[in-house]
Amino acid sequence: MKMKKLLTLGLAVVCSTVLVAGCGSQGAKTDGAKEAGKIVVGLDDNFPPMGFKDDSGEITGFDVDLAKEASKRLGREVEFKAIDWSSKEQELASGRVNILWNGLDITDERKKNMLFSDPYMDNRQIIFVKKGTTGITDEKSLAGKNVGTQSASTAEEYMDKSDFFQKDVASVKKYSDFVTAFMDLENGRIDAVVGDEIVGRYYISKHPDQIEAIDTVVGPVSEFGIAFAKDNQTLRDEVQKVLNDMKTDGTTAKISEKWFGKDITK
Repeated sequence: MKMKKLLTLGLAVVCSTVLVAGCGSQGAKTDGAKEAGKIVVGLDDNFPPMGFKDDSGEITGFDVDLAKEASKRLGREVEFKAIDWSSKEQELASGRVNILWNGLDITDERKKNMLFSDPYMDNRQIIFVKKGTTGITDEKSLAGKNVGTQSASTAEEYMDKSDFFQKDVASVKKYSDFVTAFMDLENGRIDAVVGDEIVGRYYISKHPDQIEAIDTVVGPVSEFGIAFAKDNQTLRDEVQKVLNDMKTDGTTAKISEKWFGKDITK
């Protein structure tokens, strides 16, 4: 333990005030957050509506609300730490964060290095149309239509590999972000948008009279889970238990309705 390696009481006092930041050179598996009972959640703070900074600079979002409620039920303080999402596995393994909670897909590859909660939400690609649109009900009904999506998205990856979208759809227009795609949809420049359900439903919650969702899946479906360090089974099980309770008593559904307009959790 770090405290056993301190040579003077004065150094111990200084170090105790900065445990969360990782005093000393051995903060990997014994990070101060864990010792103090605090749960440090690592996230990408630019991923609305799962986790992002609001106009006042506060981190908010669907996953943030879930984590706050879970931590409250565990009787533990929670801290949200923005991290380089491309280095998330290293952040978790080092102990600088205790949990990754930010719309993280569960994959077999990630399971080799992390523990996961049970899946709490499907990551689906669905169709969005302008309010009142008729004739678009599923993927095949997009034949002959002008469809938009976000560049470098899961939807784009699927459509680029799909013979149907390459041959039967009139055009696939790619945007830098989904907000711009939805604006073109509202203005009639495209007939539909294919994209992440979570992003689209959040947009609809802010523009309920403009856009509607066609609740049918396009392409493969992945699942979101909460990730823990491979050797942190105890915390994983504690969080899973309160998540189960939140699901049973309807709290999870209420949080989902707040952010998406309906319960889209598993």
